[in-house]
Amino acid sequence: MQHIRTTNAANRLDRLPISKFHKTTLLAVAFAYFFEFADINTFAITAPVVREQWSAEVNDIAYVTSTSFVGMFIGAVVAGGLADRLGRKRTLTWTTLWFTLWSFACVFAWDIWSLGVFRVLTSAGLSAMTVVAVVYISELFPSARRGKFQAYAIVIGICGTPATNLIASAVVPMADWSWRLVYLWGTLGVFFLLFVRKLEESPQWLEARGRHEEAEAVLARIEASASAEHGALPEAREPVPQAPAVKPGLGMLKDKKFLYPTILLSVLWVTQTIGFFGYSSWAPTLLAAEGVSVEDSIFYVALTTVGAPLGSFLAAMVTDRFERKWCLVVFGVVIAAAGLMYGLTFTPVLIVVFGFLVNLFERGYTALAYAYSPELFNTSGRSLGTSIAYGLGRLSNAVGPLMIAGIYNGIGYEAVFMFIAGTWTLGALVLAFFGPATRRQRLAAASEADTPTRSRPAATTP
Repeated sequence: MQHIRTTNAANRLDRLPISKFHKTTLLAVAFAYFFEFADINTFAITAPVVREQWSAEVNDIAYVTSTSFVGMFIGAVVAGGLADRLGRKRTLTWTTLWFTLWSFACVFAWDIWSLGVFRVLTSAGLSAMTVVAVVYISELFPSARRGKFQAYAIVIGICGTPATNLIASAVVPMADWSWRLVYLWGTLGVFFLLFVRKLEESPQWLEARGRHEEAEAVLARIEASASAEHGALPEAREPVPQAPAVKPGLGMLKDKKFLYPTILLSVLWVTQTIGFFGYSSWAPTLLAAEGVSVEDSIFYVALTTVGAPLGSFLAAMVTDRFERKWCLVVFGVVIAAAGLMYGLTFTPVLIVVFGFLVNLFERGYTALAYAYSPELFNTSGRSLGTSIAYGLGRLSNAVGPLMIAGIYNGIGYEAVFMFIAGTWTLGALVLAFFGPATRRQRLAAASEADTPTRSRPAATTP
């Protein structure tokens, strides 16, 4: 009796053309991203009304905001470990349901503390879903094109932020209780369940867990769908012998091949988080504090956010054409320069121009980082490593606002933007000197996919 020794999942997926299966997967993840971006800002939108109705202090609002980022860290790390143990599809489904459930609970909050607890639990789910979705796309799309589709998912998903702002502007003024409808809007992510039956578990994860028969069945279905749509498929490259996989879990931190990229990516996500949230959270407040009217400061910031979806689209255009590491370095330097100039000018036109550039390149940077992060790990540690780094980035924002407030009060307005520019520059320098390159591997996969088409048997047997 013959047994399948390897399903060669990565190479078989790499040579597939983009088919209906990939588009359905992309749509499902983009749907989840949409409601993640929709839900992540709901507390900031409703905080002024909540504070007035419940006579909450500014410190109470700050406490809820800070602890939400702690929740993001915990959610990311827990979900990363679960995805390595239980599977990408299952964990993606449960984390999406988790954040929609607790967003629904926010509708019925009775005071600032109950709302705070529900928001922490919601934030844990939002972060958890994000890191699993990043890994899921990385393992199902051909390596030569995964970056572009990772960015496309964000282009669609990021529209959740302006959609939420528009809905909130319409429903919050309706009645004293209508702010609760903003949280109800966030629960619509539950309709992700409509996609679940059409999604497949990652064959790479199944193979890494030794579940070769299941991986073979999934690959056969994906290949049959691609063949029906595009004809005979190229033959996959032979698998490269791998060292024995380390057992998933925090014990992997003892492995230098896991620890090095985890530290590197932690620097990337910490500098990105402090740099981005430092800018986006404080820009209107600091402008107003320096004499720009509140109405004008909000209007200026709203205009600059137009650059966000365009930035994700820009990332989609460059991410698979050039070395991702150097794209991240260039984007980080541009953000640092534009953010610094934003803080040194009070001319309305220049405020909008430089703010637009910050939003444009920052969203592009995030899309690039989503594609780059999972590539630095093997399958057995990909989810946990990505989640630890991403989670530490979110955790850093529990103290980031305090640092910026201290700089503003102690040194001044310009110093805040110098600090933010320095943060982005530090991230760019660390990537430039220590970041591994990944393009050669992607080019090899692309070159194999472009070889003459040959029919291939459905299974690899000895």
